Amino acid sequence: MAGPLVSIRTDGPVRTITLSNPPANCYSYEMMRELDRAVLEARFADAVHVIVLRGEGDKFFCAGADIGMLGEVSPAFKYNFCLHANETLNRLEQTAKLTIAALNGHTVGGGLEIALACDLRVARGAGKIGLPEVNLGVLPGTGGTQRLVRTLGKSRAIEWMVQGRVTTFEDAREVGLVHEIFEGGDFAERVAEYALSFAPPARASLAVGLIKRAAQSGSEMGFHEGLALERELQQRLFASADAREGIAAYTEKRTPRFRGE
Repeated sequence: MAGPLVSIRTDGPVRTITLSNPPANCYSYEMMRELDRAVLEARFADAVHVIVLRGEGDKFFCAGADIGMLGEVSPAFKYNFCLHANETLNRLEQTAKLTIAALNGHTVGGGLEIALACDLRVARGAGKIGLPEVNLGVLPGTGGTQRLVRTLGKSRAIEWMVQGRVTTFEDAREVGLVHEIFEGGDFAERVAEYALSFAPPARASLAVGLIKRAAQSGSEMGFHEGLALERELQQRLFASADAREGIAAYTEKRTPRFRGE
């Protein structure tokens, strides 16, 4: 019997979700169902403050959808497969906890679409990244056309997609698609240190999560509606233990110790 397609590990406040379908960690409907469940479990886990998403091994984060599977199923199945994948990544994007895509290898096609649904993207050394779906006669159908535009801007995103451009992590960092590149050393350890910098006691993770909510949801609203959302979320933070700790620490000229509450 085949093992799980998504594995979960929790280290203190960090939950790591790993796509496990070697050699390229391509996703199927079954993998997306497991990812969907893992996202919801992390969302409801009070002790989890940061979510890291990575691929198994050191060659691929994810090479996208299983093309062989897509060649065998009906058009109706393909449509529902894309719909469910969209719903899964929307849940990831809307979860009020910081999400980090740890790009441990090549990140192409639907793999980049998964990474785009995360808040931050960090990468290890050499690797390729892009949305080459046009070369298959299709478009990036798991949110790529929408999220790449919101990340790179309309003209550059269209250029990348119609060219089917696959580039280096270094080039991707230059345009803001990748935030950090960790050269040398243990990539998993570097990612863990990076993730912990956004978790208690170093950071007020409730504030981090609601900053994400304000930015994600607010950017899809009109300006005045976005300001209203911001005020409501700020009021929630004013009532939090971490806000009291942060203000007290500032007044007392000491380093705050947040609890994520």
